[in-house]
Amino acid sequence: MKKVILIGLFLMFILMLWGVIHAITITIDGLIDELGQADVAVVLGNKVELNGEPSKRLRARLDRAAELYHEGYFKYVIVSGGVGREGFDEAKVMKNYLVRKGVLIDDVIEDNEGYNSMLTAINSKSIMEDFGFESVMVISQYFHISRTKLAFKKVGVEKVYSAHGRIFEIRDFYSIFREVIGYYKYLWIKV
Repeated sequence: MKKVILIGLFLMFILMLWGVIHAITITIDGLIDELGQADVAVVLGNKVELNGEPSKRLRARLDRAAELYHEGYFKYVIVSGGVGREGFDEAKVMKNYLVRKGVLIDDVIEDNEGYNSMLTAINSKSIMEDFGFESVMVISQYFHISRTKLAFKKVGVEKVYSAHGRIFEIRDFYSIFREVIGYYKYLWIKV
């Protein structure tokens, strides 16, 4: 019995060590932007406040998208989100925010059905095919980048660049470990 317990503890230790190593890898991958000329950027949605304005996390993503748009990294931006608990269409709120930041209204494409990262990838791939786009820059929180890039590659987008919104919060520690689990879920999911 003692031997079984020791083997169990050893396996738990290995699993925890693997999780920590993967969390560090996800963090590094997300913090090192992979900038390149892309046909389109995709900004993944996040919470909209009760006053109808983007949350701090969402603003950070949108500010980064506007910055890179003005620097000429891409001409078009897909804003992807759904209707949240607050009752606002994230994509519309995101589009309005980007337009206030100087992004041309005709350069912002709404995906109102991006309720999760995989749906965003699927919907964006369809939009990309309609427009003849071949490359994408995904923009999200740093801890979300690895799984988002994986989702886009799983739906068949070969050229995937990335950039992260410049914001750090204490809840990121939870989010990083959630992303480790989410990454493996997406790794095994069939599209």
